[in-house]
Amino acid sequence: MTHILLAIVLGLAFGVVLDRVGASNPSYIGKMLNLTNLNLAKSILLAIGVGSVLMFAGQRLGLVDVGHMSVKAAYVGVFIGGLMLGAGWALSGFCPGTGVVAAGAGRRDALFFVAGGLLGAAAYMVTYPAWKASGLLDPVGGGKVTLGAVPGATYDGLMALPGDVVGIVLGLGFIALAFALPERIMGQPGLAQPAE
Repeated sequence: MTHILLAIVLGLAFGVVLDRVGASNPSYIGKMLNLTNLNLAKSILLAIGVGSVLMFAGQRLGLVDVGHMSVKAAYVGVFIGGLMLGAGWALSGFCPGTGVVAAGAGRRDALFFVAGGLLGAAAYMVTYPAWKASGLLDPVGGGKVTLGAVPGATYDGLMALPGDVVGIVLGLGFIALAFALPERIMGQPGLAQPAE
């Protein structure tokens, strides 16, 4: 029961942070994707970097149980699904997590987004046998593989370095990138767009 309460509290806190940095606002998402305001991208990179450093350093120090981590097998369907997720994110301004946060904040368009996501998940469940038979869910490239070696794992690492070290280095790279990115890549700061 304590785990469930902790998950609810952490989920609510995470949702509040997502809302505060603008991740639940489709116009911020649009500005990030057209490179006119990268503050949200910087927040995302910083969060991923800090989370990676804390998690992998915690694993290295024995504070985080690696038994709770799992590596998913790579298959063609994952890549197709990733492209579909990216297209849906660009079109709607929501990804699954930010859509739920926006719905919780009272955005009606997000309610339709969440309903559409649930309908899509239900359609996938109903048609799963056909997808499985198509071969799109068969592992590719060795199935499970990680960048760094994981002790005791039944799958290979692409590098001989320990996975925890690779995770910490990548996390630090994400943090550095978050600070190095400019506020915008496209557009001029402070210039008003002429009315048409």
